[in-house]
Amino acid sequence: MDPFIEAEKATGHNVKRACELLQVSQTAYYARRNGVPGPRAVRDAELTEQITTVHQRSRGTYGAPRIHAVLKREGTDCGRCRVARLMRQAGLTGRHRHRTTIPDPHASTRPDLVLRDFQPDFSALDTRWCGDITYSRRVVGWATADHLRTELMADALTAACRTSRPARSVIFHSDRSYQDTSCELATLAAKFSDS
Repeated sequence: MDPFIEAEKATGHNVKRACELLQVSQTAYYARRNGVPGPRAVRDAELTEQITTVHQRSRGTYGAPRIHAVLKREGTDCGRCRVARLMRQAGLTGRHRHRTTIPDPHASTRPDLVLRDFQPDFSALDTRWCGDITYSRRVVGWATADHLRTELMADALTAACRTSRPARSVIFHSDRSYQDTSCELATLAAKFSDS
């Protein structure tokens, strides 16, 4: 944008109008041109120092929401999106402690028909499906919820069967979480294999 404004200025056009057309503030343009950081850049640098301090105090575990909460508690006025942006620019990330794969000790053991082979076989589409609550190689069915109960997996499997309507048997492979090894999901899978 600055080269365009410079060109407009060199040809005698109004810098103010060029800035308005490009939706750039004149103050920011002149600050960049003169090499002087603007007030926002100065404030961003100050906030980045505070964010880094809080991040270090948390031993690198806090992400943007928690750092924002700490800054707010300490009297620093800034938005969570700004904290997230400054953390990205500084290369700071929090750690996630979510453990979703919790085996059900009472579930019956089922054989691994996929034999841990997750390579796609394009000559045999719709013969192996994999399920997980958080990610998948190719999503054939999905569901969202504010919980991690079995109904979430059941809704995703139902959606997959309705969407893809495989013409032959499909192996549904999932991790060994409580939701995936539940009787409810096994009953639902059996219902689809009978239909």
